[in-house]
Amino acid sequence: MKTEDVVFDEKGLVPAIVQDARSKTVLTLAYMNEEALKQTLQRKETVFYSRSRQELWHKGETSGNTQKVEAISYDCDQDAVLVQVIPAGPACHTGSYSCFNDALYSQDSDRYRMLTELGELLAKRKAELPEGSYTSKLFQEGVDRIAKKIGEEAGEVIIAAKNDDREELALESADLLFHLLMLLTDRNVPLDDVLAVLEERHSN
Repeated sequence: MKTEDVVFDEKGLVPAIVQDARSKTVLTLAYMNEEALKQTLQRKETVFYSRSRQELWHKGETSGNTQKVEAISYDCDQDAVLVQVIPAGPACHTGSYSCFNDALYSQDSDRYRMLTELGELLAKRKAELPEGSYTSKLFQEGVDRIAKKIGEEAGEVIIAAKNDDREELALESADLLFHLLMLLTDRNVPLDDVLAVLEERHSN
């Protein structure tokens, strides 16, 4: 990608849609001028242009809530950019994981949507680390503790299966999936990557 390929508006700006590379949640909509885009490419962290202050600002420079850039692409008209990031904290100035929290309309009949929603929630928990949250505690304890929980839950699944207890097997499987999604979130592996592997295997 070359900055010369991007079409900036009459004010020299281009809208930048920032998306969590793991959960695919849209985090915020900001703006970049050409210098902000160049610095973002150089730093591998988001740099935006503040329209109110009329100056560049490096996201997280004072708060610590930086956004590590994983990929940048532009749309078919080349007048908007999509920035996929790994956030080190909340994206919103209110302290929320995402700036888009209030639904105007929603209709989703996908019964497996829960996995996506759970992935989004875990990414939010990791970014915000709310006090008193079970997931916050596990994220803070790190990968070894999360991996240990997966081992424990896998053992419970095996026991439930051998006992031929369908209800317990469903409950323990839910716990195992939850902690597996936690581990993927902690290691910055999107659920989409896992699904892509399954799709490739199925097609072969």
